[in-house]
Amino acid sequence: MNLPYFYEENIQQPTYILSEETSKHCVQVLRMKEGEQLQLTNGKGNLFTATIIDPNKKYCSVKINSTTNFTLQITNTFIAISLLKNPSRFEWFLEKATEIGVKEIIPIVCDHTEKENFRFARMNNILISAMLQSQQTWLPILHQPKKFKDFIIEEFGGIKLIAHCVEEEKKSIADLHISNHNKLILIGPEGDFSKQEIELALQKNFIPVTLGNTRLRTETAAIVAAALLNDSH
Repeated sequence: MNLPYFYEENIQQPTYILSEETSKHCVQVLRMKEGEQLQLTNGKGNLFTATIIDPNKKYCSVKINSTTNFTLQITNTFIAISLLKNPSRFEWFLEKATEIGVKEIIPIVCDHTEKENFRFARMNNILISAMLQSQQTWLPILHQPKKFKDFIIEEFGGIKLIAHCVEEEKKSIADLHISNHNKLILIGPEGDFSKQEIELALQKNFIPVTLGNTRLRTETAAIVAAALLNDSH
C-alpha cells in the first residue's frame, strides 16, 4: 500500500513540523495517528519517509526516517507558451506538462494573446497537485508571465525551437538529433504568433518545427511538443 504523499517546500531533519494545511489533511482528514508513516517531497528531487510523532491537527510533527535523492535528467525540456483566453485550458496544460516531466514553464504574452491575467499561486498549486498525483519529486519551475519581445532576447543554453502555423519549411523534432541538449520550444496563442514575432524568433536562431499534419490548440500543441522532446532525451 502506498504511503500518503505530501509536498513541503523546506523540509528539515531529523524532525519537522508539517504546514497547517498538511497537518490538517493528515490528522483531521486521513485520521493518521502517532507511529504512522507518510512520504514528503520538497519538489527538488528529494523523497522523505517520515513517522508521525505528534498528531496535532495544526502542527503535526514527524521524524524523518530516510531520504532518497532523485537526480534530474541530464537534459531537460523548457516550454514558453502563450497565456490562453480560457484559463481552464491553461491549467490542463500545466497538469499534463508536470506529469510528462517538463523542467520549466514560461507563460508569455504575444501580440495575439487575448488574456494577460495570471493567478500565479493557483497555477503553482496545480503543478504541486499534479506532481503529487504522478508521484514525482521534481516540481516544474513556473515563471511569472513575460512579454514575448523581452523573453526572446534572453540567453538559453540549448536548442531553441518554435512551432507556428505559417506555411514554410519546418523540421520534424524526431529528425533533429537533439538528445544531448536542453530544449526550449515556443508555443503561440490561438491566433498564432505574429509575422514580426516569427521573424524575430528566427533571427534569434529558433528552429521552426512541425508538430504534425493537423492544426492543434495551443495547449494540445504544447503537450505534443513536451512528449516529443522528452522522447528525444
